[in-house]
Amino acid sequence: MKIALVGYGKMGRAIEKVAINNGHEIAYRIGSQNREDIHLINRENTDVAIEFSVPDAAPNNILTLVKAGIPVACGTTAWLDQWDPIEEAVLSQNSAFIYASNFSIGVNMFFAVNKYLATLMNRHRDYAVDIREIHHTEKLDKPSGTAISLANDIVLENKKYSGWHLDSPAENKLTIFSERIEHVPGTHVVHWQNEIDQIELRHTANTREGFAKGAVLAAEWLVGKKGIFTMNDVLNIK
Repeated sequence: MKIALVGYGKMGRAIEKVAINNGHEIAYRIGSQNREDIHLINRENTDVAIEFSVPDAAPNNILTLVKAGIPVACGTTAWLDQWDPIEEAVLSQNSAFIYASNFSIGVNMFFAVNKYLATLMNRHRDYAVDIREIHHTEKLDKPSGTAISLANDIVLENKKYSGWHLDSPAENKLTIFSERIEHVPGTHVVHWQNEIDQIELRHTANTREGFAKGAVLAAEWLVGKKGIFTMNDVLNIK
């Protein structure tokens, strides 16, 4: 399989290593120094693209690839306010697209457990919840896309909360606390508590390899598909 890496920072290099180990070929490596080369990517030289760039660049990158007929697996976060034109382009081009705030297989299992616990907590309204996330100092968005996904799933499943708020309490909203520490790949903690006890769900990434393996798995799965998907589809999580 020929893969274009769009965004060639630390994540792009981690994905490259996994992809090559899986027997794939890297067709293009698009970074800040050669960003215009994205227009050279087409169906004859590329089977799928994995997009890990920056929020300001991601929507245009995705649109360019989709219009070229290339399936795209995107892990860039903090651009979803521009989702509608992406969805329209994917559907009109009869292409394939998967977005994940986190491609790690472990994190996606974590998402499923978090969602189920939030549903159970509808029966026990005396519990309050918050989310804490820690990432490396180079991470641009705050809170992380993973923390937002966790919060949105809690809000969706639990009637106690109407939304989330960053770093300070707000009425009827759960709080996401964000911290940036050098060399931390990613830690997320969902913390429920009442006067009697506490429950914590925690995921700690030791390296970037888990994100990279999940991204390559998603790209492999996406080839030949049509439509818009999530990691739940890839991992068959109901």
